[in-house]
Amino acid sequence: MIELEGVPELIDPVMVAAFEGWNDAGDAASAAVAHLDREWKGEVFAALDAEDYYDFQVNRPTVFLDGGVRKITWPTTRLSVVRVGDKNGKGRTRDLVLVRGIEPSMRWRSFCNEILGFAHELGVEMLVVLGSLLGDTPHTRPVPVSGVTSDAELASRLDLEESRYEGPTGIVGILQEACTHAGVPAVSLWAAVPHYVSQPPNPKASLALLNRLEDLLDVRIPLGELSEDARAWQLGVDQLAAEDSEVAEYVQSLEEARDTADLPEASGEAIAREFERYLRRRDPQAPPGVATEGGLADGRDSSYLRDSTSGRSRPPRPVSKEPREPKPGDDGAAGPKDTGTGGGPKDAGTGKGAKGPGDAPGPSENPSGGADPADSARPEDGPEDAGS
Repeated sequence: MIELEGVPELIDPVMVAAFEGWNDAGDAASAAVAHLDREWKGEVFAALDAEDYYDFQVNRPTVFLDGGVRKITWPTTRLSVVRVGDKNGKGRTRDLVLVRGIEPSMRWRSFCNEILGFAHELGVEMLVVLGSLLGDTPHTRPVPVSGVTSDAELASRLDLEESRYEGPTGIVGILQEACTHAGVPAVSLWAAVPHYVSQPPNPKASLALLNRLEDLLDVRIPLGELSEDARAWQLGVDQLAAEDSEVAEYVQSLEEARDTADLPEASGEAIAREFERYLRRRDPQAPPGVATEGGLADGRDSSYLRDSTSGRSRPPRPVSKEPREPKPGDDGAAGPKDTGTGGGPKDAGTGKGAKGPGDAPGPSENPSGGADPADSARPEDGPEDAGS
């Protein structure tokens, strides 16, 4: 039995999780949860025993000095709690349980059971897992984000896709399947990261995940410097692409394919949704479910516990211009130099020995050649999380 001390009764809690490794291309998903933890000043209230789930030769502990005293940080998964509410403190408030860690090396079923044990004890109403995958998507266009669930009722109510994926899966897929069997509503949000610029960080993909999460939970997420980081990242990739005509031509072909595929999506409903988000961020009388950067607008603390060191922040760094080795069946697009680290699945930006960032072969493993950019963010065709 999991016993939690010092954590008060939560209000409409939702668990938001992300794991470094196979399901975290460009570190976009784990960086998004780290951003929430940092902006809302969440503090760890529980951690899973690292000895039970991690191979320390794969995920090594780190040593650091604290006031001259050597200490060790062990790789594990930690949980924190934050409370978010509207600007005036009069509307609906709710709590988020943030789960951030590394994909475990072993005992995945026990790992998921522990996470679900915490969810049960805390009264979690829904679990949202963030993931990112490599795809044939241009860096110059909005990041595609797919929402997927195995629950038909939830798919209908929240306008999500029902999972139809079959193939290899990561801890995201296993956790979502465990939620399904336990009767816990579960959703996964997937951002597509350009495979030709795959190394971390990718603040643009993290921003896209947070925007989708904001819509899903009806809260306002403080973005801090993330928007500026996303713009700087895109400008940096633009400059590198402009220096190489082959890469520029390849990006242009992705843009054309993406624009053609997205034309039907440029509907009044999509435009209205983006306009509503814009108004929410500008209007001081924002609707209920809004959090401010400093916590609740009425002056109350936005978290139960405080940890100024939680979370991880890395500034965008320029990408290299190592050539991507052409693969058989690249459908005429072979040859663009990879501004990432090779374009293959293990370019997920983690370098943690995993095969790839998602639950299926990445673009360079596709035996039939490059994927349709319009489908690159669909979990049916890429890394998927439903585990079905």
